[in-house]
Amino acid sequence: MDPAVLREDMVDGVDHALGGLDEPLMAAMRTVPRHAFVEDRPYDNRGGEHAGTDVLAPRTVARLLDALDADDGDDVLVVGAGVGYTAAMLAELVGERRVHAVDIARRVVLDARRNLRRAGYEGVLVDCRDGADGLPEYAPFDRVLVEAAAVRPPRALLDQLTPDGRLVMPLGAPDQTLVAVETDDSTDGYAVVEAFGSTTLAPLLVDGEQAGGVTRNRTEREDREFAEQGYFAPTGWEHEWIDWDDRLDGGRGHHRR
Repeated sequence: MDPAVLREDMVDGVDHALGGLDEPLMAAMRTVPRHAFVEDRPYDNRGGEHAGTDVLAPRTVARLLDALDADDGDDVLVVGAGVGYTAAMLAELVGERRVHAVDIARRVVLDARRNLRRAGYEGVLVDCRDGADGLPEYAPFDRVLVEAAAVRPPRALLDQLTPDGRLVMPLGAPDQTLVAVETDDSTDGYAVVEAFGSTTLAPLLVDGEQAGGVTRNRTEREDREFAEQGYFAPTGWEHEWIDWDDRLDGGRGHHRR
């Protein structure tokens, strides 16, 4: 079937499921060729996996971008390059040279670049680095979208917002709420200005837990120690031994998308 017809059906389904989308967002979804980013049934409303990173369903992408509320001409940072689809959508909304995406996994970065180039969005910048550190050389950003969950926004990303900028991400562990935050003068340095309901995205992970990364020595040791005690906790929300305060205030870490 014609991809344009499938894309139109996808947009109609997402629009109905979310109770109505803004016209610019709907137009972007009608324009971006998702089959350039996702090979298997690209216009189904379902997520997937690629190279150890989550591929978000079209409905999830629409929710995130609706919450982000980016306008034409905004400078935007996406934490989590994924397959490049979210960045392409933003390119339609704000202009491709105003979109920047980062991911810690080199394979993911290379694939996202290839997909964006194939789809006609080669002006989007995709860089390989820890997303929690942001992209300071291109800051400040009017909008920052974090496609991973944490108990609070990383300090570096807050610091890279414009004075009236907006950061969108899921907050909470393990229960997550999609929120928009702005910087303020409180102790935390931010305030939640809007909440958009529950969601479930991959957590921010410490460096070394990304797909293809080197396992942290401390985890290898702890895995052995816990195994000897008859207890094992999977990687992810490892609250018993990860110092999340240090992680979010400037320590090393990773997101997955």
